[in-house]
Amino acid sequence: MGPHPAVAAIRVAVRRVLHDVLNHHSSQVPAPGRAVGAPLVSAGAPLPPAAPDEPPLVLVACSGGADSMALASALAFEAPRLGVRAGGITVDHGLQDGSDTRAAEVVARLRSLGLDPVDAVAVEVGRAGGPEAAARDARYAALDAAAERHGAAAVLLGHTRDDQAETVLLGLARGSGTRSLSGMAAKTGRGGRYRRPFLEVDRQTARKACLIQSLPVWEDPHNADPLYTRSRLRHEGLPALEKALGKGVVEALARTAQLSRDDADALDSWAAEAERTVLDDRGTLDVAGLYALPAAVRRRVLRRAAISAGAPAGSLFARHVEEVDRLITGWRGQGTVNLPGRVGVRRQGGRLVIRQG
Repeated sequence: MGPHPAVAAIRVAVRRVLHDVLNHHSSQVPAPGRAVGAPLVSAGAPLPPAAPDEPPLVLVACSGGADSMALASALAFEAPRLGVRAGGITVDHGLQDGSDTRAAEVVARLRSLGLDPVDAVAVEVGRAGGPEAAARDARYAALDAAAERHGAAAVLLGHTRDDQAETVLLGLARGSGTRSLSGMAAKTGRGGRYRRPFLEVDRQTARKACLIQSLPVWEDPHNADPLYTRSRLRHEGLPALEKALGKGVVEALARTAQLSRDDADALDSWAAEAERTVLDDRGTLDVAGLYALPAAVRRRVLRRAAISAGAPAGSLFARHVEEVDRLITGWRGQGTVNLPGRVGVRRQGGRLVIRQG
């Protein structure tokens, strides 16, 4: 008799990612005659994290909650069968009393699964962007540092299909456009470091897998705190939508994320090509060339140019780009448009000048 369907589902999801990691790792092994240490990948991409004769290391980011504990258990089961080294890391945000004790307990649980190395990293959460964004920034900085320190080929994250649905709704509420509606990608970060195996697995399956395997889990009180937008959406917004529209809302939103991602990728590629036709050596943009582009492509070109000039991507919103766009489509002699990062945009003759300071 095979494993319970919930356990089988999480293991299959992780196995697919590990196969991808292994394929990438094997492609980085030096060909006969190549000196060890010679460049194997293009500039900006990560070098192979492990020596050519050493299996790759995959870390799981684990909070101790059901989703990440299910992920850790699946990694611990699949990794040795595929010849992959497996470790774990938990991040102590220091936002709750006893968080250090909780982190030590998670470390013990990960080690009991056979994962090695296992780390607990304490971080200081700032205030920029609000509590959720600040905690996320601190967490990813810690995960990046751990991956570099251990030479990890990948870091697995426990985001589920339910998390994806919530992300799509949050993007829709912000009016942030197609890229925001595309939710979380299965592979992100430098060189595709972060992997999300569970984006097609629902939260209930992960919880059931923990129950079947008698895995202790920690319920983060922040996940039920109405102070946090995502918590309100999870406990109030999505249930209300399912009550009004029927079951299947989560699955539909997850499909929307994938369709939106395909569209956004295509438009981003188009914008990158179009940028070369309107950008000159001085970094200014041809207004007539921009005007001829479809609005979705033109605004992507403008956003790319603003970020290149020094505007922080996380602070550059659709309303900023729309204001710049009006210098092209609604020109009435208006002055400089000021963007985050002390970036200014002005129309000078037939060109847009984007400069910091």
